[in-house]
Amino acid sequence: MSSAGPALLAALAASIGLIILLCGRFRMHPFLAIVLATYGFGLVAMGIGAATGSEKPFVDKLGTTIAEGFGSILASIGLVILFGTIIGKVLERTGAAVTLAEAVLKVVGKRHPAIAMSLIGWVVSIPVFCDSGYVVLSPLQRSIARKTGKNPVVLGTALATGLYASHTFVPPTPGPIAAAGNVGIGSDGLIWVILFSIPISLVAALAGLVWALRRTGHLESKLPDAHQTFEEYKEQFERLPSLSRALTPIVLPIVLMAVGSVAAFPSGDSTLVDGALGSLLMDLGAPVNALLIGVILALALLPPKRDAKALTTWVAEGIVDAAPILVITGAGGAFGSVIKATPIADYISSLVGDGSALGSISALLVLFGLAALLKTAQGSSTASLIITSTLAQPLLPALGLDGHLGSIPIGQVLAVMAIGAGAMVVSHVNDSYFWVVSQFSGMSVQTAYRAQTAATLVQGLTALAAVLVLGVFLL
Repeated sequence: MSSAGPALLAALAASIGLIILLCGRFRMHPFLAIVLATYGFGLVAMGIGAATGSEKPFVDKLGTTIAEGFGSILASIGLVILFGTIIGKVLERTGAAVTLAEAVLKVVGKRHPAIAMSLIGWVVSIPVFCDSGYVVLSPLQRSIARKTGKNPVVLGTALATGLYASHTFVPPTPGPIAAAGNVGIGSDGLIWVILFSIPISLVAALAGLVWALRRTGHLESKLPDAHQTFEEYKEQFERLPSLSRALTPIVLPIVLMAVGSVAAFPSGDSTLVDGALGSLLMDLGAPVNALLIGVILALALLPPKRDAKALTTWVAEGIVDAAPILVITGAGGAFGSVIKATPIADYISSLVGDGSALGSISALLVLFGLAALLKTAQGSSTASLIITSTLAQPLLPALGLDGHLGSIPIGQVLAVMAIGAGAMVVSHVNDSYFWVVSQFSGMSVQTAYRAQTAATLVQGLTALAAVLVLGVFLL
């Protein structure tokens, strides 16, 4: 193993470099880039095993290993990603996202428009993709800018960073769900990802808000005077759902997952809630079941006169949105399966040593750096989350990130948080969200770099600092 370890580590580094090169330089879809890198790493690993005299191949039956890895990860989280995406699409199309925005605006008030935009963005992007959320909320941002006289760049940056924070960290957004599944967090652990991601994402949103208020007030927007007002935008919906109905598809699945996790807590020789009631609560709290209930509740938001064709179209749009995430997640699972088949984790474990807290903190920095590198190179935060978490999963024990705090898989949860922080750094011209923000806010490319791109860098670094502080005390 001592002779094969460095070669395997170099092969893994080269595979990561290949993914970055194919996605960044040649604009290849991340799915194909990961598949090619997976086969490349597997073939090289087989050669290294033969060259170093291994008793058995490092990767036996490469094609079977890849297929099983692809299928197993989708079997565990595929439906969760699909259900979460469909909920977001229906909330967007029925105007529930508008209801949530208005509710936050009433609480915060129009005297603090930047704070309102940041908080509105954070709430709306939990179920809705940040790109779609910005498009939906841009009429609100522009109308508030006109009513208050606030610089549209300030409000646009506050809205963009609020959306970006929850999009990158908080399930049921598909990226964080996929990352949690990739690092091995089971159905009973997803609630902990949600509970930890909320404060960390709020810290990131606050960092973006502070940047918007202090660093973008002098920047100019090129928005023309004539634009659709928020009130005019609302008129396209037959009837907006009430706040309670808009919140239920988001909140109830989270509550069910929390209750299921509490019911599953060990208590003596059994669980905290045992028997038929305990089984029922744990079944309802399984993410796939909880989110299916969320889908059903989201469909209940449809106006009575909405035809079935519209519903079918919305669900189809949600499936289309989820498809790239699913195939990238599956490809990532295949890559992770090939990595697991090699002894590289044992070699890294020997380098790290005893897995002390210092080693774990260093590992969080490594995961952040890798995610940031992938995000900056290929543009997609979701792809960065999925690819980095896939690479990390087989190595977590060696990196000292497999520890538990009671029933909380704290090492895995903080790994997801560190990867999420890296997946924020940075949004620039190869990121579709950069163009959505710049175009709907009237920012030139130069202005968007100084506002949006710089803000996402600050957000990622601030979120990383929060994760490291938690790591010092909890790992």
